[in-house]
Amino acid sequence: MTKQPDIAHYAVSVVGKDRTGIVAGISEVLFRLGCNIADSSCTMLAGEFAMILIVSHPRPFSKGRLHDDLKPVCDSLGMSLAVRTLHADEIARQETDADICMISVYGADQPGIVYRVTRELAAIGVNIMDLNTKLIGTPEEPVYVMMLDAAIPEGQTPEGVEALLGDLKKELNVEIGVRLVTPVSL
Repeated sequence: MTKQPDIAHYAVSVVGKDRTGIVAGISEVLFRLGCNIADSSCTMLAGEFAMILIVSHPRPFSKGRLHDDLKPVCDSLGMSLAVRTLHADEIARQETDADICMISVYGADQPGIVYRVTRELAAIGVNIMDLNTKLIGTPEEPVYVMMLDAAIPEGQTPEGVEALLGDLKKELNVEIGVRLVTPVSL
């Protein structure tokens, strides 16, 4: 029986003004160190770029080494850097048996859309797995778009969740759609 290597896991966050080459620069350092990128999310928000990566590396390896090797690249790109060691209970895959839905919200931009919709979802036990918002349209007629991937609790249906959001839809004067995301087996 082969012994599995002891693996260290880290959360790496990088934030700063968007520019070409950020992902390439960070991923090159991780590749040269022999790190594996397990999960990642990168996005541009109003000219700022943010990325969070969950990386692993066989021990012995240290958070300090990871930080020290990433820091010069981040500095050259004008990015801030944070590295956090993850503990065993933080690295377990968080798969769900629940139905996954995509929830879309479209409407005139106004304060409180994210809060009001997510408060209603939390009240019925919906777990938000991913949330993205964008402001589109024109300065004269801005349109707010919010997309959520969410796990709905047992006993709920996409149609039921959408119906529960009906009053909020009218109150905020937005369109809200909920549809099941069909899982794909590889």
